[in-house]
Amino acid sequence: MPLVTLTGREEIARGTMAFHFSRPADFDFRAGQAIDLTLIDPPETDEEGNTRAFSVVCAPFENQLMVATRMRDTAFKRVLKSLPLGTAVKLEGPSGSFVLHRKAEKPAVFLAGGIGITPFSSIIRQATHDNAPHQLYLFYSNRRPEDTAFLDVLNETAKNNPRFHFIPTMTKMENSAQEWHGETGHIDRDLLVKSLSSLQGPIYYMAGPPAMVTAMRWMLVKAGVDEDDIRSEEFSGY
Repeated sequence: MPLVTLTGREEIARGTMAFHFSRPADFDFRAGQAIDLTLIDPPETDEEGNTRAFSVVCAPFENQLMVATRMRDTAFKRVLKSLPLGTAVKLEGPSGSFVLHRKAEKPAVFLAGGIGITPFSSIIRQATHDNAPHQLYLFYSNRRPEDTAFLDVLNETAKNNPRFHFIPTMTKMENSAQEWHGETGHIDRDLLVKSLSSLQGPIYYMAGPPAMVTAMRWMLVKAGVDEDDIRSEEFSGY
């Protein structure tokens, strides 16, 4: 199990932090995959243990590893937040098959809730870097702009990649101190219909809290989407 060192961290949205690690020279992964990080002799631990699975946020072409997480009050996250830069942790992986499909004629529709954005960040970064021919649609639901990780980066990517279509939506704007001129409310069939020429045909990818993933799957099946065209990752406890 290789060791990687913590090289940086920053808050990327209210209550959400990104952590940067060194990348071993021989470590290969596909955009959308996950890794396990294990703390070595942490100063505290709890029943959830010293290992967590994280989707890799950065893309395979980048020379670092980055993960992001909501900062719940657990021993693992308290330790991670206060680790001195240069501290080593154990890396295991990559794992998972939540990766972009090969048939470029079929659009990819990403449905993300909160920190479920992480695998899509990697996929979109890599597809933009590779000038991939796929049409990519990202529907991204958060409570407020303040809570939305990578909002500015995704807006900038949409300006620079004509095949990437970004549709963020906010569900609790009454609690926000910022202005918002985009979509509001949860991701639903009406929002998809506004942006997609047809609901049948794309490959759908969903990542977020289990209840959201279940609701999205039900909505798509009810709309006539083939279940073979639906892929999902549940992010529980983050």
